[in-house]
Amino acid sequence: MFLLDVILQKQRIQSSSTFCAGCSPPSPLPLPLPVFFRLAWLLVATGEHLRLCPQDYTCCSSQMEETLALQSERDFLKAIEDNSQFLLTTFTQRHRRFDEFFRELIDISEKSMSQMFTKTYGRLFTQNAHIFQELFVEFRRYYSGGSVSLTEVLSDFWSRLVEKVFSLVNPQYQFSDDYLECVSKHAEQLQPFGDVPRKLRVQVSRAFIAARALSQALATGRDIVNKVTKLTADSECVRGLMRQWYCPLCRGLPSVRPCHSLCLNVMKGCLANQADLDTEWNNFIDALYQVSEKLEGPFNMELAADSISVKVSEAIMHMQENSVSISSKVFQGCGNPRPAPARSKRSPKESGGSRRPFRTYTPEEKPTTAAGTNLDRLVTELKERLRPMRGFWVSLPHTICNDEKIAADVTNEERCWNGQTRGRYLPDVTGDGLVSQINNPEVEVDIARPDVRTRQLIMELRVATNKLRHAQSGQDMDFMDSEEGSSGSGGGDPDERYSDDWTGYRPYLPPYVKQPRNPASSPAKPPRGRDRNGSKWSRNNGHGRVQSAAGALSSRSPHPLLCLPFVLTVAPLWR
Repeated sequence: MFLLDVILQKQRIQSSSTFCAGCSPPSPLPLPLPVFFRLAWLLVATGEHLRLCPQDYTCCSSQMEETLALQSERDFLKAIEDNSQFLLTTFTQRHRRFDEFFRELIDISEKSMSQMFTKTYGRLFTQNAHIFQELFVEFRRYYSGGSVSLTEVLSDFWSRLVEKVFSLVNPQYQFSDDYLECVSKHAEQLQPFGDVPRKLRVQVSRAFIAARALSQALATGRDIVNKVTKLTADSECVRGLMRQWYCPLCRGLPSVRPCHSLCLNVMKGCLANQADLDTEWNNFIDALYQVSEKLEGPFNMELAADSISVKVSEAIMHMQENSVSISSKVFQGCGNPRPAPARSKRSPKESGGSRRPFRTYTPEEKPTTAAGTNLDRLVTELKERLRPMRGFWVSLPHTICNDEKIAADVTNEERCWNGQTRGRYLPDVTGDGLVSQINNPEVEVDIARPDVRTRQLIMELRVATNKLRHAQSGQDMDFMDSEEGSSGSGGGDPDERYSDDWTGYRPYLPPYVKQPRNPASSPAKPPRGRDRNGSKWSRNNGHGRVQSAAGALSSRSPHPLLCLPFVLTVAPLWR
């Protein structure tokens, strides 16, 4: 009876397909019985020519075995691709949506500032709008991954703004470039804009750092999943795959599935390197989750983008309201300026028709939600998809073997394929990872030679995780060595909160993250000077004061506030 089954199975292979599985039963053989048995002895081989399957009676030739081995590899890679599709889709779609959202937030913030300041200050703003446009150009460069220091960008912006506003609040005087440079260099001591520059730096820097880190990490996750799923199976893995999936077919048992434990051993041997990603992968997912919570809470990018024009407006109003005292201190430190010619004095018409101070938004002027959604919704959706990603690579063998099309159910241990015949699989299931495969009975793994590509992926995960962890405390790894203080572009203490600036958001501390604190004894870095001979900082000094503002300060002013070292830089005057 077994011989007849083998002959029928052989006919299925030759008449309908190279593969035995899924073929319909053949019709009764229209041959005389003696001829039938003579053909049977010709078609049935002893199995001695097979390299992968057991050496026993078989309906497979060596060529068929080779073809089935290639098919088993394709089936394996397809199983990995199908089960990791959730990861790839999540990272790809979430990256695209967050990226579009963050970029549109920046665009809306710039547009809102332009509309607000044009309506309020008229031609005085539109003639000098490039100062604000350049600020947003730098914001976009930073978010896109450019080598941009947000602290320096904002410092330069305030330096240029203080020169222009100082000229506007003192239209009766004519200021040389050197004089305005003296004003900007002492802006940090004078604090003409109050505490607004610090607040804006904290809000914008930390939000932009977190937004960029999240966007880059989502792209990294997408690329890593792509690389892991493209790893090929080695010869020993293919041998194990063939033995569990297609050797039953060659034995005339096409409907028998591999035992569940047999499948696990084969998959753990084939996916040993992927399982070694587990620790760094989980750290990466945790860091992504924590940064997304920061964006949802104190590092809210929506509120930070909305605050830019509001804070700049508050700063200008503060300087206008305190212009007399600020100007008096400047005149003491930098010297008395020359009166402006009468024809140069600005009339209300020339100033844009109004001397109204800048103001903040009214509720109806606030920008609309970007990209048809909001940050809370995007973060909530992302967190829901991140949770099941932990432990993905180490649990992948179980995920694959739990598919009833790939392996038998755990309750069917007596009638499954055990690698030799139909029956219970006796060996124990091995552990996870490369080292645990030393005793794997199904796949021979060289534990002394870790996969180079997998080691590279582990390093990529570590780098991405470190960036995310620094972003949680407002630090940008690219500028940690160059920024003043020890907290990077975020500035200030990592635990510094600003719930007073953003109503509705309380100070935030994740329950499972211990925030680092900078030691109080950390020495501050000395202020960095600017090279005025460079192209960016050069000025035309063909007119104005012969004596530099710095010289005037050192020789004339006993005022203690203006005798401190220069700490701010100067940028080209609005023209």
